[in-house]
Amino acid sequence: MRKLARSLYFWVLAAVAAGVLVGAFAPATGVALQPLGEGFIKLIRMLVGPIVFCTIVLGVAHMRDLPRVGRIGVKALVYFEVLSTIALLVGVLVANVARPGAGFAFDPAQLDGAAVAKYASAAHEQTLAGFLLNVIPTTLPGALTSGEILQVLLVALLTGFAAAVVGDRAEAFIAFTESASQLLFRIVGFVMWLAPLGAFGAMAFTVGKFGWHSLASLARFMGVFYLTCALFVLVVLGSISRLAGFSILRLIAYLRTELITVIGTSSSESVLAPLIDKLERLGCRRATVGLVVPTGYSFNLDGTCIYLSLATLFLAQALEVPLTLTQQLTLLLVAMLSSKGAATVTGGGFITLAATLAVVPSLPVASLALILGIDRFMSEARAVTNLIGNAVATLVVSRWEQELTAAELAARLDAGALEGAARASRA
Repeated sequence: MRKLARSLYFWVLAAVAAGVLVGAFAPATGVALQPLGEGFIKLIRMLVGPIVFCTIVLGVAHMRDLPRVGRIGVKALVYFEVLSTIALLVGVLVANVARPGAGFAFDPAQLDGAAVAKYASAAHEQTLAGFLLNVIPTTLPGALTSGEILQVLLVALLTGFAAAVVGDRAEAFIAFTESASQLLFRIVGFVMWLAPLGAFGAMAFTVGKFGWHSLASLARFMGVFYLTCALFVLVVLGSISRLAGFSILRLIAYLRTELITVIGTSSSESVLAPLIDKLERLGCRRATVGLVVPTGYSFNLDGTCIYLSLATLFLAQALEVPLTLTQQLTLLLVAMLSSKGAATVTGGGFITLAATLAVVPSLPVASLALILGIDRFMSEARAVTNLIGNAVATLVVSRWEQELTAAELAARLDAGALEGAARASRA
């Protein structure tokens, strides 16, 4: 029993199950537990900015090879664009083959447009110019408190480059940043023990608020989306992982605590700091992890891309709105752009979907009301796929940079997976 209490993985899993039961059998209580989930995510988000800043600054400053930093960034962005395109194409292909929306025949006039008004408003503001301006913080310290990862990334890169150029005169600053980094990761360790409480509250609220009845009529669409995400992870990311010399299943086993936390909270941002720590323990250099992971949280959203293309075509099929091949390709292009700033918290994918629908006048934004009730459930699959995608991207770039061999990576993944399994069996 004492060993059981030390297993965070077990407690998070138990909390998710308990949250589902509370939400199903005591909906009012489940809804009232929403602050537990939101509070945990706020605690994590409070630490994300400073942790990303310290990680990138230390990685770049210690490397002192600025061309190599730029090379890693270019490789990561190219990888992100290729995988995002594949994810969008997978969503379109599945939607056209499975046709999950066929037979719904909903009348747009019967849909509640007011229910999606706030998402449509947010989508209207999500322009390319607005996105670019949002990357630049008002003040340098303000980037750490803004909650915008790209702002932190920009300031951290500038600071790291400056420290690398200054050299020995920046040693005191680097030493301070190193101490701050260790302190922040220790705080994350404390906060992560609240993950079961956060997962419990988030799942209880989700099931209590929307109930199982909201899933019945849309179960086919949800099933197609979940299956598509699973196939993308196992087939597409699995093939890439195999080419890079490691097993996607071993990676999933290694990250199982983080994945269960994401399922409970519906936010991949809730495990950003633990993900950085675990990837470094696998042998990835700090600069690579610091560049690829935070950038990937805005530019490498595989689950969100699948959702955008699949959900758009689902709505078109449900409302019997025919889309030509040209319109579908236009949607792909717009989704490719609009997904690059999709929030990593719950609701970001829905806002981006509203922005994507704007390019098809015959498909009203009010049609989003058809899937509003299940978006919370969909966000879990999006977040899990995004998390695995970013972990794979970091390992692939690290392998490209020859930071670790395939044998070393496989051995560390096996050791990590076996260690976790041993803890679970002892518990």
